[in-house]
Amino acid sequence: MAPVPGRRVCVYCASSSYDPELLGIATEVGAAIARRGWSLVSGGGHVSMMGAVAEAVRDGGARTVGVIPEGLRVREVADTAADELVVVTTMRERKREMEERSDAFLTLPGGIGTMEEMFEMWTSASLGFHHKPVVLYDPIGFYRPLLDWVRGLVESGLVSPQAFEHLVVRDEVEAALDACGGRR
Repeated sequence: MAPVPGRRVCVYCASSSYDPELLGIATEVGAAIARRGWSLVSGGGHVSMMGAVAEAVRDGGARTVGVIPEGLRVREVADTAADELVVVTTMRERKREMEERSDAFLTLPGGIGTMEEMFEMWTSASLGFHHKPVVLYDPIGFYRPLLDWVRGLVESGLVSPQAFEHLVVRDEVEAALDACGGRR
């Protein structure tokens, strides 16, 4: 099956780590997005993993859209090389804009902001507020403790098995992008 061209994937990831392994994951994902002819929607930063994904997408000849709050833009972390840089006022506006511009959501390793974004999209999908894929790409077991904890919530009845199934977990980049709905 051929990749679906024109897909817009939102990538959530760290904006503060410079761990070479994590930057490598980000670069791998960006290159894979570009090979499919997709566009990247990101948090609009040029630092850490967020910057590495965007740079790899552009290096592969694909389009990048960054969405950044004014407060972060003025701190000079904005990805000014983005094909389109959307400046908003608040983090809530940023998330809404990213959601509206995306066909799928892909989470890489990250901190509390990344978790918050992933959980919001996962929760919204499980409640039927959107029908876009929510995918967690975890090639190094970064999220294993978190997933074990959520499985415990399922076992205790606090999270339904159906809700848990709305998060697709993959450990290979092509499988993660396939789960983003990129195959016909």
